[in-house]
Amino acid sequence: MSLTLASPPRGTPPLPMTREEMRARGWDEVDVVLVTGDAYVDHPSFANGLLARLLEAAGFRVAVLAQPGWRNCEPWRAFGRPRLFFGVSAGNMDSMINHYTANRKVRNDDAYSPDGEIGRRPDRATLAYCQRSREAFPGVPVVAGGVEASLRRIAHYDYWSDTVRRSILLDSKADLVAFGMGERTILEIARGLAAGRSVKELRDLRGVAYRLGASEPPPTGPGPCCPDTVELPPHEAAAADPLAFCEMTRISHLETNPHNARRLVQRHGREAVVINPPALPLEEAEMDEVYGLPFSRRPHPAYGSARIPAFEVVEHSVQIMRGCFGGCTFCSITAHEGRIIQSRSQDSIISEIKLLSSQPGFKGTVSDIGGPTANMYQMKCTRPEVEAKCRRLSCVHPTVCKLLGTDHGPLKAVMREARSVEGVKRVLVASGVRMDLARRDPEYLQELAAHHVGGHLKVAPEHTDPEVLRLMKKPAADDYVEFDREFKAASRRVGKKQYTVPYFIASHPGSGVKEMIDLAVFLKQNSYRPDQVQDFIPSPFDIAACMYHTGLDPMTRQPVTVTKGLKSRRMQRALLQFFKPENWFEVRRALEQAGRQDLIGSGCDCLIPERPPKEALDRRRREATRAFTEETSGDHIRGGRPAGRGSGSAGQRKRSRPRKSVGYRPKRSGS
Repeated sequence: MSLTLASPPRGTPPLPMTREEMRARGWDEVDVVLVTGDAYVDHPSFANGLLARLLEAAGFRVAVLAQPGWRNCEPWRAFGRPRLFFGVSAGNMDSMINHYTANRKVRNDDAYSPDGEIGRRPDRATLAYCQRSREAFPGVPVVAGGVEASLRRIAHYDYWSDTVRRSILLDSKADLVAFGMGERTILEIARGLAAGRSVKELRDLRGVAYRLGASEPPPTGPGPCCPDTVELPPHEAAAADPLAFCEMTRISHLETNPHNARRLVQRHGREAVVINPPALPLEEAEMDEVYGLPFSRRPHPAYGSARIPAFEVVEHSVQIMRGCFGGCTFCSITAHEGRIIQSRSQDSIISEIKLLSSQPGFKGTVSDIGGPTANMYQMKCTRPEVEAKCRRLSCVHPTVCKLLGTDHGPLKAVMREARSVEGVKRVLVASGVRMDLARRDPEYLQELAAHHVGGHLKVAPEHTDPEVLRLMKKPAADDYVEFDREFKAASRRVGKKQYTVPYFIASHPGSGVKEMIDLAVFLKQNSYRPDQVQDFIPSPFDIAACMYHTGLDPMTRQPVTVTKGLKSRRMQRALLQFFKPENWFEVRRALEQAGRQDLIGSGCDCLIPERPPKEALDRRRREATRAFTEETSGDHIRGGRPAGRGSGSAGQRKRSRPRKSVGYRPKRSGS
């Protein structure tokens, strides 16, 4: 199959960011304006850069409005009235996760902005960008997309306001939301509008969600792109009833296989939101077309010498596939990219590596060949007729499906040819490796250790408690222990001393202080000292976010332990790094709370010493100072119980009510 592209010659400059650049191309108008919360990087790892080149190759005139000032609509008028539509995205990340930590504090930098500068996009950027698009040119269709819009297409739990918000379609008033990976959908929208179809006539496209007014009846029965229609619990019920929210989550996740998904309808008062089945995954030839577009692989020249941290991470990397069939409940990759693996051909991958090796500044190291997971390349169901009916959310949990093709042969062939390209000294694998798959092929593990690891290999065991791992849809802890042993043995056989870098999550649903203490003991007994740990953040649409909000597993309706208080979350994070002296007070508090004083002292099994080290005392003093500063400057979102919950006087309840957010205002002073 083909996307029917006529790619411009390599060396074509990036798309215009100013009216002057537009005129330099001889354009008096543009067809599409892509609005993004990220800096414009002409690289396939940046969605905005990829879609801009895709539309250009399809013959459309495209301009990029990157990180515009959102306080008025004048930046939206920079290119004049677009002939077809505004394409709006908050960027490669949800803007709230981009702005705030798990503790709801403002982050110190933005990896997708020049020099990491914060404050270049608003909170809930999709809403602001859609509003300004409508203000600038009323009547021009507005199409929202990207991670933020995709994962908020139905009613969803919002961690930062601690509420169940409406579909982003109602708050943004976008004409369409293109959810999931958008290449096929955005091309169909652009071609449909160019052919004279109205935006309402595009409502039958796959990968599209849209809003119905109060006078428009919701669709029923089969449609042009779906076998049937299913109605979700309405927003009002999902917001008021945890069981209704669970049912909404369960149904929406069971309808994500593009081969059998049904159309979803969710009512919001007198209005309704309609979600069509996901777009079909790209075939290999289509993937080759997309990644073969003439990217300069650089930030737009307008940024000059400014650093864009996210670009520096992927500058010399090559993405060989997309999608993930792991189905981890806390991860949005499967929900956004799909669980069907979409792979490029070996020729396409090697061609990109050859191009990369000829670029100025390349020093011989390909920093990564991978994707969401390093070793799912070319893996797929061996029975397409079964895959077309399957509604399983994970192909590898609780066990690896017997119909899943897990052959690492194609991947090994790519790895071998990649490291033989002239000018390439090393080809690293920096993407996380799925351990239960890698252990099925000792030869792959051996080649990985011998040629593709620069001392450390990323893996994600996430936890050790069986119940927590079940809720995560992750393999048992023994799987990591065995993989770590096998990887170190493979490294020794080639004369190298290499280690795995394990990632663990604190405060995931199901994980309490007891489970985290058991994890800390596991780390101590196995001499693991994780440098990087994650605090669980409930992302919209995720199954784990439903667990966090409702205290129930939406698939079984069974109760789930949930940790919400910031102090308790901080204790769990500290337990993951119990060996750091500055965490002494939090670890001791957790151990005393759980009655595990036996782990305090000088014994070989103890996690912390009896007395606090100097670093712990210094940290306590610094945090006391910072707390006082934050109290007077208001530079973080204050959380608390909504009025009417819990005990205490009316005055106490009033003080604990969350403050109304005034939006993302770096360095604002006063309250």
